[in-house]
Amino acid sequence: MPASQYAFIADYPTQSVPPGAVLLRRSVPAGGALFIESGRVALGVVAAESTLADADGHATPVMDHQLGMVEGPAWLEANAAVLNLPSAVDAVAETSVVLRSVPLEAFRLALSGGSAAALAVLTDMARAHRQQMELAVSRLSKDAEARCAEWLLRHAESSDKGVCSVKLQLRKRLIAAQLGIAPETLSRVLRHLRERSLISGSGRIVNLVDPGGLRSLAGV
Repeated sequence: MPASQYAFIADYPTQSVPPGAVLLRRSVPAGGALFIESGRVALGVVAAESTLADADGHATPVMDHQLGMVEGPAWLEANAAVLNLPSAVDAVAETSVVLRSVPLEAFRLALSGGSAAALAVLTDMARAHRQQMELAVSRLSKDAEARCAEWLLRHAESSDKGVCSVKLQLRKRLIAAQLGIAPETLSRVLRHLRERSLISGSGRIVNLVDPGGLRSLAGV
């Protein structure tokens, strides 16, 4: 636990949650302000149909579009608690997480203990962060396939025989991070593009079978 500034949360018990646990849902009011003592939490957008089965066959959510990461000790989406709003993003535990949940009333009471000026600044900062997060989520409205198609076109090279292809020199996880999507989503998108005969090949070489179709998909 860092800090005297977080001393008030010591009254609330710790909880342990496994990897894959959903800690916050977009547009759903949280039951309290969450303080992550240890562990890593991914922030972004989870599609309703986007799940994977773990070793026991249980469905766990997959982060389709990742916007950020929170690693304890830290507050999780504190701006929502400050502004008394639902979370702007989904939050999924990437590792085992130890957290404390502080009732919203107690959280706001602790904030009100400072000066009015400090509270006003904090509220303004929370509002600005909230607007940035909402803007980032809204930009994800551009289809993952469209972003992938645009990335392939941008990195394509033509051979002497006129074959247009992309050498995947980076790991898929890094490419997915550039696109703001999960690695599983990237694999699914590439599979869909192959099924639509827009690309071909596997492994490190992707052939652009129909560059015009990709341009149409990317909107460029």
